[in-house]
Order: sequence, then C-alpha cells, then structure tokens
Amino acid sequence: MKGKKGPKYRQDEHIVENRELRIWEALIPVIALVAMLAYNVYVFGDDAISGSNQFILLLGGAVAAIVGFLNKVSYKQMIAEVAENVKSTTGALLILLMVGALAGTWLISGIIPAMIYYGLQILNPTIFLAACVIICSIISIATGSSWTTSATVGIALIGIGEALGISLGMTAGAVLSGAYFGDKMSPLSDTTNLAPAMAGGELFDHIKYMTITTVPTILVTLLIFIVIGFSLDTNGTADTEAILSSIDTTFNINGWLFLVPVMVIFLIVKRTPPLAALLIGTLLGAIFALIFQPEIVAGLTGSNKLDFESGYKGILNAITLETSIPTENESLAKLFSSKGMNGMLGTIWLILCAMVFGGIMDGIGALSRITKSLLAMAKTTFGLFASTVGSCLALNITASDQYLAIVVPGKMFAKAYKDRGLAPENLSRTLEDSGTVTSVLIPWNTCGAYHSGVLGVSVADYFMYAIFNWLSPIMTLLFAALGIKIKQLASSSKSE
Repeated sequence: MKGKKGPKYRQDEHIVENRELRIWEALIPVIALVAMLAYNVYVFGDDAISGSNQFILLLGGAVAAIVGFLNKVSYKQMIAEVAENVKSTTGALLILLMVGALAGTWLISGIIPAMIYYGLQILNPTIFLAACVIICSIISIATGSSWTTSATVGIALIGIGEALGISLGMTAGAVLSGAYFGDKMSPLSDTTNLAPAMAGGELFDHIKYMTITTVPTILVTLLIFIVIGFSLDTNGTADTEAILSSIDTTFNINGWLFLVPVMVIFLIVKRTPPLAALLIGTLLGAIFALIFQPEIVAGLTGSNKLDFESGYKGILNAITLETSIPTENESLAKLFSSKGMNGMLGTIWLILCAMVFGGIMDGIGALSRITKSLLAMAKTTFGLFASTVGSCLALNITASDQYLAIVVPGKMFAKAYKDRGLAPENLSRTLEDSGTVTSVLIPWNTCGAYHSGVLGVSVADYFMYAIFNWLSPIMTLLFAALGIKIKQLASSSKSE
C-alpha cells in the first residue's frame, strides 16, 4: 500500500539477529506449529480455518517465545516485532473489510448475478471446459475470491457438465483453474494483497509483474482444455433455463449493471489506491441497487416499499452483515448470499495470528537462522527461486494453510531477495505462483478440503485437470532458469 508507512517502510525492515540460534533451536517452533496444525486440521477438517487454526498459531508463537526467553530475548523486543508485523499488513486488512462491503452491494445490485446470467448463455458442449475457465476467471477477478466462485457458479457448472456427460474431474479442474487465475490477478483478493505486503512491494506492481508468468500459464491451460473439448464425445443438453429463469425472476438484469465493474477496472488501471477504488465500487453498487433492485433492498429490511429509512438500512446491512436473498433454486442459494464486512473477520483474525507467530520468530532471530540455512543451499538466482517454491509447497503440505505458505516464506526470503539485488516483485510473484495456487491440490489443506467438499469432487479426481494450479510453479521455475524478466532493484546496475 502507498503512504509513509507503506511498502518502502516495509522494505527497510530487517530480520532481527540476536545471538545466533542453532538450526535445531530455530526449527522447534516451526515443527511444533506444523504438528499442531496437522492434528488440528485432522480433527476439525474444513472448520479448522474458522477459529481453531488461529489459536494454534498463537500457541506456535508461545513456543517461539519460550525459545526466545531461553536465549535471553526480552518480552519487549518480541512484542515490538509483532507490532511491526501487524503494522505491515494494515493496508491489506483494511482492503479485506472493503472487499466484504463491495461483495454485499454487488450482490443486492445484481452485478454478480448479471455476470453469471450472461456468462452461462455462451456455453456449448465443445467449448464448455474452456468456457468454464473464462467464466470462473471473470467472476473470480470481480469478487477476488476463488472460494466464492467455486461455491456459486462452480456448482452450477458442475451440474451442467454432468448433464453433458463430461467428467466431473475435468469440470472441477477447469473451474478451479479459472477461479485461481482470477483470484491471483484480482486486486480484491486477500492473497494478492498479502503477497506484496510480505515481500515489501506495491500491489499493482505485483499484479503487473505476475502477468509475465500467469498469462502464459492460463493460455496453455485454455489451449489444453480446447483440445480436450474437441476430443470429447459428449451427450445430453445443458439445461440452463431454470438457472437463468431464477436469476431473471429475482433480479432486474440488464447491461447497465456492468458500468460499475468497468468503472472499478478503469480506476485500477489508472492506479487509483485500492481502498479508494473499492470504496467507489461499493458506493456505486449501492446506488445501482437502489435504482435497479429497489424491491430487493426494501425486502432486506422486511419493508414492502423503498423509502429513505428502508433503503439506508438495507444498504448498510448488505455492506456490514450477512445478506441472503430468497430463491427457490437450491443451486443458487449460495450465489444469492453475502457475508459483508463481517464475513472477512475470520480471514483478518487468521492474518493477525499469523503475524504474531511471524513476529516472535523474527524477534528471537529464528527467521534469520532458518533463512541463512536455506540460502546456503541457494547459490544462484535460480536456487533462490527454487528454495522459495520448495518452502511454499512444503508449508502448504505440512501446515495445511495457504496464508502460512505466503507469510512464512515471504518473511524468510524478503531480505535475501533484496541482498541479491532482486526487486520484491520476484518474491511476491513466486509466493503466489507456488503458495496460493497449489493449496487446492492438497486434500488436507483447508483450500483442498473446501473446494472438494463444495464441488463434490475429490482432489484425486480433479488434480490432473487443475492445470493452471500445478503448471504455475513449473512456469515460474522455467522463467527463473532461463533468466526471463528477472526484475532488479532500481538501485541495481542491472536492468530488467
């Protein structure tokens, strides 16, 4: 985020170096955290992300604090580092709250339903899988959430694919490929904001730099699904009439609704600060809701007609609280609901607790020691990229959470990239290419468990078809190995 305490401030932060810990001492909190998280996910399953994982992170921080106390690190120093860590994510946390607000007004205004309404009409059997990728990409970019995309249009596409006789694994893989492409490239996404925050970079610089590896990856993904589509022997017909009818009956669907997302995209392209762009998008969504969906806004308050009081209350409820719009079509129940700003508190809670663990690890010098050991194995620039990818994958597998797969390696490697004269975008892009997108490929990871449960397709069935997700880390390593577009720090004598 921009400002006096923005990315430049975070770039200047240093990893604390106390008396150097032995590597086994530095790893004690990590091993304890991984073990506790693994057991916690085993016990709670998908519900682990609702709160228990957050407390486990605090317990991991407590273990790290004990190691620190035994090595004469003061409580004051550890708390100071926690404060710096939390401060570095201030912008991302505020954006998360505004994303929740925007989701609420874009639902009741009919903007998101309109995207799905028109998107479903372009489907035909031959291009179905490629269309799934495109539709889910658009929805995920607009919402900033692969989880929302999967739980709404993803479910509908799974049903349509089944009617066409297409493998559920193929459809799920196409849905997730598009959903994670959009999630990764959307400025509304929590992980897209978190990655540059950890690396010490700017949000829009991060997104622009990600296109170098992400666009080729999604194009290869689309090409493969197009080839698969032409080779499929499908049967049946895609009956979207019931879905389209439910959306059309509930909302006043028209092309004017697209003015709001177009305006937000325009603001983003013009490098408007994300908070300002999101606030404008939220307010425009509210205005369009009052203009095009007055009955829905009034209905949210139990009123039969829209007046100033019911309009004010309906809009504020949609922005801040959980909102559900009644529908007889069960497959659209999740689409017609939003949790508003309140729905983002769980993610914010998780990030804050992760910052506690990371801050204490930083404060006791554990990150410095672990980084030193990892960097000893990274003799080249490619080795540094490979070590980052390996760390992200290992944390996704062991810690079972994509946020940790971004936060921990991000904190560990930020100084190393800077010391090598590499711009922070290299690190933030690699965190997303390997941390964000691979989480869905691991059955016991919260992302893998969630999407598998929502779509009703096992990870084993969709793994090979989630092409974008497993190809992304390969693509980033390929670009690193060939030295393609490795961005140097501005002060470096090298140029991109």
